[in-house]
Amino acid sequence: MDSSGRESRVPVRIAGLDGCKGGWVAVIVEPDGSAHAERIAHVAELFERPLAPQIAAVDMPIGLPERVEAKGRAPERLVRPLLGGRQSSVFSIPSRAAVHAGVDASVPEEDRYRHACAVARETSVPPKAVAKQAFHIFPKIVEIDLMLRAQPALQTRLFECHPEVAFWAMNGRTALDQPKKVKNAPHPPGLTLRRHLLEAAGFRPELMSPFKARELRVGEDDLIDACAAAWTAGRIARHEAVSFPSPPERDAHGLPIAICA
Repeated sequence: MDSSGRESRVPVRIAGLDGCKGGWVAVIVEPDGSAHAERIAHVAELFERPLAPQIAAVDMPIGLPERVEAKGRAPERLVRPLLGGRQSSVFSIPSRAAVHAGVDASVPEEDRYRHACAVARETSVPPKAVAKQAFHIFPKIVEIDLMLRAQPALQTRLFECHPEVAFWAMNGRTALDQPKKVKNAPHPPGLTLRRHLLEAAGFRPELMSPFKARELRVGEDDLIDACAAAWTAGRIARHEAVSFPSPPERDAHGLPIAICA
């Protein structure tokens, strides 16, 4: 970002987070608009430092229902129709019991997916197994779930977002016509489109460049998604963000169930 006073400027320190292999990539934006990206092992590290962000947005589900209806949680059902061909990027997250079953250390690792699917079927209407895409991020969902339940004060500082919903909002509430990946490989036209939108929003090109991604040892798409999450955090800080649903639902532990954009 820059300090030119474009929409990136907010009165507080903000951050955007996206999961990556072995941890998280964080884009931190100062009140003057300057920004940097870094890789961290755990989200809690971001809030334990002296200069912690006052508002952060993370591309990871927050708020887990005890039972899940067809097509997932309410925010997932609400945002999918907005995304056109990108709808598959919003996959359904099962119940809290199913998510935690997927990381249960008392279950052999090779059996945890089947165990999570069994619990998911028992806690969904109609009964539904777990998507492999969702299962792979269960450890990160549980990391955030446990942190927010242990530190309730963070519930007003860390918000769920989704990069494709952010880009929908950034693009004049129009779904993007290019994917960021094709057959699980980076898709340059889609990545370029997203970088251009972020540049127009005030992000410096070098912050989200392929060189920076290699330096941090993260995927290009992970770094771009963290920038989109930071853009959403700025919207939240300026009270401009849209919540799906509005107001958010709450789970049994009081955590909000909503995607912000």
